[in-house]
Amino acid sequence: MDTLQGDWKVSTRRACAVLRIDRSLYVYTSKRGTQAELTQWIKEICETRLRYGYRHVHVLLKRDGWAVNPKRVYRLYKELGMQLRNKVPKRRVKAKVREDRRPATHNNDTWAMDFVHDQLATGRKIRILTVIDTFSPFSPATDPRFSYRGEDVVQTLERICGQMGYPRSIRVDQGTEFVSRDLDLWAYQKGVVLDFSRPGKPTDNSFIESFNGKFRTECLNTHWFMSLDDARTKMEVWRKDYNPASQHPSVYVAVSNKVSCSSVCPAS
Repeated sequence: MDTLQGDWKVSTRRACAVLRIDRSLYVYTSKRGTQAELTQWIKEICETRLRYGYRHVHVLLKRDGWAVNPKRVYRLYKELGMQLRNKVPKRRVKAKVREDRRPATHNNDTWAMDFVHDQLATGRKIRILTVIDTFSPFSPATDPRFSYRGEDVVQTLERICGQMGYPRSIRVDQGTEFVSRDLDLWAYQKGVVLDFSRPGKPTDNSFIESFNGKFRTECLNTHWFMSLDDARTKMEVWRKDYNPASQHPSVYVAVSNKVSCSSVCPAS
């Protein structure tokens, strides 16, 4: 149209008549907001109202003057990954409730933890809390006890966080120790997000599942544990042997360079 008007010096009405285009179609300007603006508005609503589905979001958009179809809101709502997960109890303040996971980008960004079951040579059952950093993957703890409660998990986490720092989030399953009030209160005080797996979906926490498989094959299935202290000692030996080989290349290179420099360059 612009080329025709520029080359032939004709009016818009004449150009539309030649091309058989309705003039109102050519001069029409959309009054609808851009997709980016609407998407950002939906995201802001969902971040402040965590339990709102797309229908409630649509109601708020209409109140704010958006003349938008609910099907369009639903499509953008799904594209943003804002679908609600299974409802979590009110008490779990630090639970993540939306599907917005992203890969870990640095150490202490995301941890994962779970329990492994075994027994002593006497037949007494033990439970081992295993923890890994999903970025490295470095294991800060394999802690065996006869029984675990929520406060025991907090005690173990405080010990290892005192050495490594606090993670941004921790991926856990729906076990009673992980949904306890003690762990939720600790996470709230320390600014840690508890990222719960969906029931019956072990792949939501695949990092710790993979680690536990190695742990069972290389440690639990190759040792007899005479006592709890004996189990703790043997598991700690395995963990220290596992960690250097499992560290992220950047971490391993930094440690190697530090060791090389200290061996070559005497202290001043």
